[in-house]
Amino acid sequence: MNKKQKKMLLRILIAAALMIALAFVPASGLPRFLLYLVPYLTVGYDILWKAGKGIWNRQVFDECFLMAVATIGAMALAIWQDGDYTEAIAVMLFYQVGEWFQSYAVDRSRRNISELMDIRPDYANVMVNGKLERTDPDEVAIGTSIFVQPGEKIPIDGVVLEGCSTLNTSALTGESLPRDAAPGDEVISGCVNLSGALTIRTTRAFGDSTVSKILDLVENASSRKAKSEHFISKFARVYTPAVCLSALALALLPPLVRMLFLDMTAGWGDWVYRALTFLVISCPCALVISIPLSFFAGIGGASKAGVLVKGANYLELLAQTQRVVFDKTGTLTQGTFQVTAVHPRGMTEAALLEYAALAESASTHPISRSLQAACGGEVEHSRVTDIQEHSGKGVLAQVDGHRVAAGNRRLMEELQVSWEPGEEVGTLVYLAVDGAYAGYIVIADVLKPTAPAAIQDLRRCGVKQTVMLTGDLRPVAEQAAGALGIDQVYSELLPGDKVAKVEEMLAEQNGRGKLAFVGDGINDAPVLSRADIGIAMGAMGSDAAIEAADVVLMDDDPQKLVKAIRIAKKCMAIVQQNIVFAIGVKLLCLVLGAVGLASMWLAIFADVGVMVLAVLNAIRVLFVKNL
Repeated sequence: MNKKQKKMLLRILIAAALMIALAFVPASGLPRFLLYLVPYLTVGYDILWKAGKGIWNRQVFDECFLMAVATIGAMALAIWQDGDYTEAIAVMLFYQVGEWFQSYAVDRSRRNISELMDIRPDYANVMVNGKLERTDPDEVAIGTSIFVQPGEKIPIDGVVLEGCSTLNTSALTGESLPRDAAPGDEVISGCVNLSGALTIRTTRAFGDSTVSKILDLVENASSRKAKSEHFISKFARVYTPAVCLSALALALLPPLVRMLFLDMTAGWGDWVYRALTFLVISCPCALVISIPLSFFAGIGGASKAGVLVKGANYLELLAQTQRVVFDKTGTLTQGTFQVTAVHPRGMTEAALLEYAALAESASTHPISRSLQAACGGEVEHSRVTDIQEHSGKGVLAQVDGHRVAAGNRRLMEELQVSWEPGEEVGTLVYLAVDGAYAGYIVIADVLKPTAPAAIQDLRRCGVKQTVMLTGDLRPVAEQAAGALGIDQVYSELLPGDKVAKVEEMLAEQNGRGKLAFVGDGINDAPVLSRADIGIAMGAMGSDAAIEAADVVLMDDDPQKLVKAIRIAKKCMAIVQQNIVFAIGVKLLCLVLGAVGLASMWLAIFADVGVMVLAVLNAIRVLFVKNL
């Protein structure tokens, strides 16, 4: 809770306490008015100030002006009748409570994206006078040789001159499998060097490098993203001037007509009383409170279901979603590699797995970890000797006295082993034992168990098209899309390509429905910001993706997206019910008030009663178990 929210909460509590205390204070006339003016101004001075500024700037008819007119009208009516000032204070109090909850919900769930965007490198290692010095990446010229140690980020795009290493590119391409880098390979900024030291010749200035472009995409995409305008603001533009002019006409025209044309007593007091009653009836409590509360209840219900919605307007966008675009790795898949198939030649599957896990036991590569996991965890390192790593190809090791080779097809060709290529999609680890081909193991990123059902349920929720955008190779992407039932798939994309594809889809929509993007990595942050509504995987997703998104699925379950859309649709249905009900009752009571058939009791019902009924309807959104 920030300082502004704490101050607002304190004002609300003080005003509520004063209002209750004044009910027991025996006072009348001017002293009573002055006493009640204290809590009224305590809770509502900023609304009155904003209404005044709106009038000064010729932007009169907004919700602040509406609240000011309604509450001042109620106060005036209380002065006229020496009545109760509580209603005016309560109206302002309830309005401020709703504003506080909305502010708190949004501010708590969303922070500045740039604070947690941790892909921007702080320095580049440059050789100066025979010594490595840390230099600002902005000051490194194209063609400069830079040095990247293990654990450091590559600061600028370039080509490897010396050294071999493994790079973690998941932050940029979305691929969970690290890539090997050797002399002559192009590397991009933002990748993390996992193993060996690299000497890189820069091919771009820092401002044109991949990491800078991603940061720029996030910033610009956020600034281009349209935001839904709050219903009350739209409604107030018509409702406020209509009500105010009607009340003014009611106070002035009938008395003037009586005086000028009917030669009767004007009866100013009666008509002014009717006009003030008209204003009390017109008080927008039911809308001002129940509409935001419906959204807040929707946000609360979604939170219970494991979905964090960062603002009321995003529920409206969710309800209108007709196209859902997914990232693949970590979103629809587990994001971790597993052994999916074992094809031995001349031995058992268990024996082939054991040879592979032992040969790879000295490596921290994800492939090694997946092989060890398939064998049940830790292996006996004492059984392995003479490990030789062939960069970019695999490893050779002595396992239980047998010479074992484990790696890709290039390793088999180098050792002149007669091998059989595998057909499966994924990373294939070929093995040879004592120079003879022993089979191969398939390692792949597996689908999340709930992903296929989630795609089908989205269609039942009104989603017309599902799309996959991924940095993975085409065969991998197409296999995953086919297994999931995705309508369209685009593969081998960088972050900028993903944004371009989403831009194309947004242009095709022409305002029909909304486009949601679901992702989990830093590379997804720009497109999360550019989509109509961005949805991030929260448990395993990157900080940047979570901060750039409008909705966060807290346990990385794609089915939660289905739940979120159903909650949003229920929320919007309740909002529409409350709008029709509140406006309908208000209009009826306004007509009765104008012809003198509405007493203050009816005014109170039109104000407080409708509000209570609308609020009770709004809290139904909290019940989401059966959605």
